[in-house]
Amino acid sequence: MKKLAFLFLSTLSVAQSVTKSIALLPDTGQTNSYTTTFGEDHDYSINPPSFTNNGNGTITDNVTGLMWQQADDGEMIYENAAPFCEALSYAGNTDWRLPSPMESFSILNLQNNNPSLNTTYFTSSTAEYWWTNKAQVGDNTKVWCTNAGGGIGNKPKAETISAGGAFKYHTRCVRDLATPMIIPNHFTDNGNGTITDNLTQLVWQKVPNPNIFSWEQAIAYAEGLSFANFTDWRLPNIKELQSLNDESVSNPSVNSAFFGSLGVHNYWSSTTLKPNTANPASAWYWSTQLGITTYDLKTNSNYVVCVRGIPTLNADEFLVENNIKIYPNPFNSKIQNINSNGNEFYEIYDSAGKLVFKGKTIENEDFSALENGIYFLKVIDKTNTTFKLVKE
Repeated sequence: MKKLAFLFLSTLSVAQSVTKSIALLPDTGQTNSYTTTFGEDHDYSINPPSFTNNGNGTITDNVTGLMWQQADDGEMIYENAAPFCEALSYAGNTDWRLPSPMESFSILNLQNNNPSLNTTYFTSSTAEYWWTNKAQVGDNTKVWCTNAGGGIGNKPKAETISAGGAFKYHTRCVRDLATPMIIPNHFTDNGNGTITDNLTQLVWQKVPNPNIFSWEQAIAYAEGLSFANFTDWRLPNIKELQSLNDESVSNPSVNSAFFGSLGVHNYWSSTTLKPNTANPASAWYWSTQLGITTYDLKTNSNYVVCVRGIPTLNADEFLVENNIKIYPNPFNSKIQNINSNGNEFYEIYDSAGKLVFKGKTIENEDFSALENGIYFLKVIDKTNTTFKLVKE
């Protein structure tokens, strides 16, 4: 896996304030690999899920900075969910609330299913869905809910058992550990065909590729994309895609001032549907009609919008993970591991997976004879970290 740090762009802003209740957007938790094509969810470690059991029936999400109830509060009608949380006095706190769709989706673990939660920390229940605080735009009979299978969508309030339905919609309350920030500009148009989401610090293509791709093709396209002077584009995971969703609008369910070119389409994520076989056949996608996340066969064709991130000041040309610092990228003849301790071993593969170099060091090697293109450097130590490099 790899964790990347990048350079901020010179930017132009359009005012649109947003409340930032999460510190960072967690990864999906998908740790298994389901393709030899580099670029699936498993291959990127950006903000790995991390929780702390507080020993009092609460769980702190160390990535988002939110505190959750360890066990949900059981089935209830939607009209009772928000008042229940607001009246809750639990674990010495009285500032509980019903989560937003993005917050509720943030704790799901896409490596698991039924429930798609880390049950080491969150108590399993019979819940099939969990309420959020947002109704569907234009239809107050439906509410955004996360589900035990790992998705999020607009669901009829009447489906829950207490309302006469046949499904179990539960409530789990959340609270802020720090006062949420107000960000004056949710999005920034960088003036080079990219948009920065200042809530998540992800950078997106403003205009997606007009073609459709199978899942494998989508991964390969994103990994090979060179755009706006950057080559570190990738296919977003499903949490990253869902973070673009704007539940206040539909057709498309995005901020059209910045993402009007997305249109009403299904966009592939890099996340495989929970594996129930050794080679799962489906992957998650995000629909911009209303904003649901669901899945499709990997052999079918959907659209692609690429992402890069997380931007970090003064990180120009460095690739960083676990204190390993690779420089430069793109490279011409030399590659350096700035923090090498002398115990690493290196392998370099071309985009077709062919091994083109292996050795104890890279600092003294001349790679000018390699053809220009995309390569993958594997640093073999206790972490076995892989970096994507571009030879120019």
